[in-house]
Amino acid sequence: MDIATLIGIVGVAGVLAMQLLLGGNVAAFINIPSMIGTIGGSFLVLFFNFSMPQVMRAFQVAMKTFKDTPSDTLATIRNLVEYAELARKQGMLALEEHSETEEDLFLRKCLRLAVDGTDPKVLVRILEMDIEQVENRHMQGQDFFLALGQFAPAFGMIGTLIGLVQMLAGLDDPSTIGAGMAVALLTTFYGAVVANTFALPMAGKLKVRSAEELNNRWMVVEGIMAIQSGDSPRVVEEKLKSFVSPVQRETIENERKEREAA
Repeated sequence: MDIATLIGIVGVAGVLAMQLLLGGNVAAFINIPSMIGTIGGSFLVLFFNFSMPQVMRAFQVAMKTFKDTPSDTLATIRNLVEYAELARKQGMLALEEHSETEEDLFLRKCLRLAVDGTDPKVLVRILEMDIEQVENRHMQGQDFFLALGQFAPAFGMIGTLIGLVQMLAGLDDPSTIGAGMAVALLTTFYGAVVANTFALPMAGKLKVRSAEELNNRWMVVEGIMAIQSGDSPRVVEEKLKSFVSPVQRETIENERKEREAA
């Protein structure tokens, strides 16, 4: 599981639990009808806003966010530099075996197209379309949770309005006003919790993961194009270093110096 996601979930749950426990009356924040109306309504309206496949895909993407870790960019760069060295010495056909065994599916696809001698312009266009479709799928997942972040507070407000109407309808008994107001405000509380502790953070996490994956894919495209055009391994490495942070660039440089020294 992604450690950052785990820290966020446990940390937020801990902070909220501490606030409720220190308040001294946790039971006052539990109201099943309010939960059903706010949380249930927020999720059900998503089926109205999105198609069934989009809803199912969004939940699948969410599960991957909890389980998966970002791809190893440095390992991808090492592989591409190794492929550049092999292609420079033995030609593109020397990469044919790697085009069948490479673990990174996108890099494997790029190698296959390059080994088959695909025209560079056609190759780039094919890979661009692939990346565009990945980006569109990622955007759908982000839009799903952004919508949930909007609907949850709205349904919380609807629940509060319903509670206020019911409370005002019973003003004949002033002793019930306090309890009625508390229950009415709970739906707003539930909506805010769903939006700010789950939906919006999940959309943000998906955006970060999407940016990382797309950057890695564009880096692979740049590397394959450099290999296909016959660039030296050193030039390929320098091109790929522009896709990573200064710290990672330093790591790559140190690894290269170690290889040269060996």
